[in-house]
Amino acid sequence: MSNPDSFIDEVSEEVRRDRLYHLLRRYGWIGLALVLLIVGGAAAYEWRQSRITAQAQERGDAILAALSEPEAGARASALAPIVEAAPGSVVPALALAAEQQAAGEAEAAVATLDALAANGEVPAIYRDLAALKSVLIEAGRTPEDRLLALEALSAPGAPFRMLALEQIALVRLGQGDRDGAIEQLRAILEDAEATPDLRDRAASLMVALGVSPEDAVAQAAPTE
Repeated sequence: MSNPDSFIDEVSEEVRRDRLYHLLRRYGWIGLALVLLIVGGAAAYEWRQSRITAQAQERGDAILAALSEPEAGARASALAPIVEAAPGSVVPALALAAEQQAAGEAEAAVATLDALAANGEVPAIYRDLAALKSVLIEAGRTPEDRLLALEALSAPGAPFRMLALEQIALVRLGQGDRDGAIEQLRAILEDAEATPDLRDRAASLMVALGVSPEDAVAQAAPTE
């Protein structure tokens, strides 16, 4: 009985082997293609990452070389092509705007910052930072335009809301609107998001305007 069973097992094993070889001959190329696809994809990913790293290093070296120039105008000229090549790069754009402003090219600095602020590919926090820096330069804007831009930056949840509120107070003061400036400063003192430094600046300005911060806050508090 054992010999026939062994013979049957051998035949069954041979049949399974033949079927396996047949499947490999028929569909084996699919597995090979998958292996090649995985290996090729991994190689392409590594090449792309190395390319990105190399480009970042080249850009960093170019920025450092530009910032090593002795004159602000030369630094701005060296940084300009870097920003043109990568409009969404935050650090080169901010550095270019700073050097343009230092070189007395205020309108060019505003244009650089406005372009960064309008770039939808840049994270919102950096767009708001560029917009705030642009407003601070004050070139080519009326006080009304500056107030409009600052009010957008002072919306609830905006990352630079408190700084924008402080600037609104300063713009109103520059317009001769003393009461409006005091009201804005009072709002800063009452805001839970205000930092100690910002509170100190607001309080100092109120004192300079002849108003006690404590009295101003007390007057604004609702009476029972």
